[in-house]
Amino acid sequence: MNGVLIMMIGVSMVALFLAICALLWGIKNKQFDDDYKFTTLNDSEEALNDAVILEKRKKEALEKKNQEKQP
Repeated sequence: MNGVLIMMIGVSMVALFLAICALLWGIKNKQFDDDYKFTTLNDSEEALNDAVILEKRKKEALEKKNQEKQP
């Protein structure tokens, strides 16, 4: 029983080490960098206005739904 437990701990430690190495490799090679995702460089003014209007409609729908639930 103790041998199995020691083997499971060893395998878990190796797996953790490999996961940390993979994470550090990804950070080093800039796999997680996205310079253009959260910018407005590719969005037109009309697209941004449409997004604002859509967000307002969602809020209004949620408020209406919440008011209907209240007695």
